[in-house]
Amino acid sequence: MSILRSIPAIFILVVTTFSFADSIATHERTGTKLAEGIFEIRHPDAPDTFPQGNTTVIIGDRGVFVVDSCLLPSSAREDIAQIKKWTDKPVMFLLNTHWHFDHTLGNATYAAAFPNIQIIAHAHTLKEIAEFNPGAVERYPQRRERFQKVLASGKDENGKPLSEADRLDYQHSLAGLDGTLAEFKDAKQLPPNVSYDHEMTVDLGNREVQIKFLGRANTAGDSVVYLPKEKIVMTGDILDHPVPYMFGGFPADFPNTLRALRALDATTIVPGHGDVLHDKSYIDQVIAMMDSANAEIRREIMQGKRLPEVQELAPKALNEDALKQQFGGNDKENRDFFEQSFESMIKAAFNQLSAR
Repeated sequence: MSILRSIPAIFILVVTTFSFADSIATHERTGTKLAEGIFEIRHPDAPDTFPQGNTTVIIGDRGVFVVDSCLLPSSAREDIAQIKKWTDKPVMFLLNTHWHFDHTLGNATYAAAFPNIQIIAHAHTLKEIAEFNPGAVERYPQRRERFQKVLASGKDENGKPLSEADRLDYQHSLAGLDGTLAEFKDAKQLPPNVSYDHEMTVDLGNREVQIKFLGRANTAGDSVVYLPKEKIVMTGDILDHPVPYMFGGFPADFPNTLRALRALDATTIVPGHGDVLHDKSYIDQVIAMMDSANAEIRREIMQGKRLPEVQELAPKALNEDALKQQFGGNDKENRDFFEQSFESMIKAAFNQLSAR
């Protein structure tokens, strides 16, 4: 299936998370006030259904710190316009939680609006953004050929027959692709100009911002941003809601990184995608799932199983259907997304654990 749909909507400011169930598809631009001078912005998916990461705005006495710049330049411009309504202070710092361009492609838009901005990332993330992302953006138009091939064959890119809903999703993505490519035409991936290895602290003026590397998880250079006074943490794609993003990464390290995240004294958690969370129960669910998956895959590797066998046996042993219900509920898009993510995690875990 394609990833998500997008329906343009005006910006709505709210002060609490939504009462209805969260979804991997985001249709509206919304904002949440987390504390005085701290706001989270959730962006609608791109016209071709590609998701955009959450952005958090932290206002101090001296200036503004932004976490993640999202995907589309137009969305970043909307964010900047909103920030200027919240404060007349400049954006002094922008932190990229990891290298995926749905969290970083807006960097150049921020730099154009705030020429003195410092863009921060973990050293590994800086390298990936500088070396990989420009080519990934250039290759993005290849989605048209891939999706057309899927529709012509009636099978997804893993060879699974398309349902009618899947077919409509791919058609929807293709219909919106020109709109996304129009934005990408002039978009340039601007790399960070400041890096760190383990942690760093920024003083915004009466507001301390801690940047931490807790371990490998979704990527090799994931950062979290922690506000100890306000007990707020921004996780990037270490944590996504309502379905974890487990497309590759480092599954064997992931649970321990989540445990380090859980150990932070935070009562408000802003995931890389999805609704703001107010307790750690979801973190516990993801840890439990990944611990079980790693243990089962390790056991099968010790028995001499190869990847195709593990891909067949592990989902049954782990009761994938129950996990799909736990994370996806009865929402088809959530369930399909979980299935893709889970299958990718099994392959990545096998490859990482086999190399040990």
